[in-house]
Amino acid sequence: MSERIENPAVLPTEIRVLLDKQAITELLTRYLRAIDRGDIATLRACYLTGATEEHGGLYRGSAQGYIDTIEAGLTHPRAVGTHALSNVLVEVDGDRAQSEHYVLAMTRARAADGEVKDSLIASRIVDDLERVDGRWGIARRRLRFDWAQDLAPRPDRWLWGRLDPADLLHGEKYPTDLVYDGITTAPRSAADGE
Repeated sequence: MSERIENPAVLPTEIRVLLDKQAITELLTRYLRAIDRGDIATLRACYLTGATEEHGGLYRGSAQGYIDTIEAGLTHPRAVGTHALSNVLVEVDGDRAQSEHYVLAMTRARAADGEVKDSLIASRIVDDLERVDGRWGIARRRLRFDWAQDLAPRPDRWLWGRLDPADLLHGEKYPTDLVYDGITTAPRSAADGE
């Protein structure tokens, strides 16, 4: 470690790359929070102007057009979704980067039979990112589905009957969720910057 510290030409580049990787990881995390909370302005701000979205065979086109197709579902007050980010790899090359990450999503939707059911879906996403005006954003997103599992009927009580969901505090949609009560440095729109 001391060898790198003694070489000042290497240290700033390494630190810059680490800071860029952290900023990109936070961007990916902010994107998933925006999906789960139905925070459309933050979701739109994660993409750069002119960005494209290829969503695993379900959608291919402009990223903003993709958001238009899912907005009503995300903001519906009874919509439930939880997305977990893992296996994040980021390669940085100046003002360009590529990330690969896995997403495990628990989604609730009305099935063809009219009953509301839960599914667990695993996907992998490869993003081409660019830094524009000092802010990292998604320029091209490509999602691939790996597997899905429809879950058993939802129980009336959780944790093997020990918890009544009606007695618990639940996450909410934007702007009433508790995450919007605190101080945040995340931009609410692309114009806000970071």
